[in-house]
Amino acid sequence: MPDTITVKVPATSANCGPGFDCIGLACAIYNTFTLSCDDVPGIRLAVTGQGKDFLKPSEKNFAVMAIRRVLSEIGWNKPGLDIKMRNDIPMSRGLGSSAAAIVGGMTAANAISGGRLSRERIFELAAEMEGHLDNVAPAIYGGFTISFMENGKPRCMRLDPPDGLQMVAAVPDFTLPTKLARDVLPKKASYRDAVFNIGRAALLAASIAKGDTSFLRFSLKDKLHQPYRGKFIPGMENVFAAAGKAGALGSFVSGSGSALMAFIPKEADAEMIGGKMCAEFARFGKTAVWHVLGFDLKGACVV
Repeated sequence: MPDTITVKVPATSANCGPGFDCIGLACAIYNTFTLSCDDVPGIRLAVTGQGKDFLKPSEKNFAVMAIRRVLSEIGWNKPGLDIKMRNDIPMSRGLGSSAAAIVGGMTAANAISGGRLSRERIFELAAEMEGHLDNVAPAIYGGFTISFMENGKPRCMRLDPPDGLQMVAAVPDFTLPTKLARDVLPKKASYRDAVFNIGRAALLAASIAKGDTSFLRFSLKDKLHQPYRGKFIPGMENVFAAAGKAGALGSFVSGSGSALMAFIPKEADAEMIGGKMCAEFARFGKTAVWHVLGFDLKGACVV
């Protein structure tokens, strides 16, 4: 077994409009974890990039908790952990930074201890810890994922996104904590809104599976979470409209926000679309940066 292991984990964008808590995709921007285990008690943690000023070597750190969970599962407990993180995924913006920490920690722990757990078992453990299948599934499997629970166990179908499709993410300078984004949602949904989302979610999955992007502008609409979370994302509908006018195929809130995502064809002017999206945020007093993102097709993997 190796003394040191390095893994990289993609960012994720969950919900994807109508696929609330079910649909997710993996984005080609990564966090990298290097792990060593030894018999010297304690946690040594070095962080560069996102979170370097406040992520601490604590047993409450998500990556540490994930590592401990896997090592406990296989009975390979080591008291000493040496962890190096390079975090490029924006934190608390709806791009799956917490899922990346959990999946990265579990993948690294599994690899350094001999790879005894399957991806399916890692999925089960990560889903149990993170609580949101649509975030951990694409981080593990890559691509476009549809997840659900069956008899208490998480299940997932993975699809390859169509060739020629990429994304522009507009990432504003404010966070939207997941708890707040959850608390604002109504306790009940109307029959009409449920039917609306079922139809759009089915259309989105069919569009991805068939490679027909002409329906994306219809399929990304939602009535279960985006209208409520939009209250905390100034200018959301204007950003969506600006992206569409500039050539985007459709837009949605990434995860619980605050980042907004647009699907674009590869021949589109990504720089212009990203600029238009950020300009709309600026009109509402918010600074934002944009990223052109491809799809990650591998999920978490050993480097």
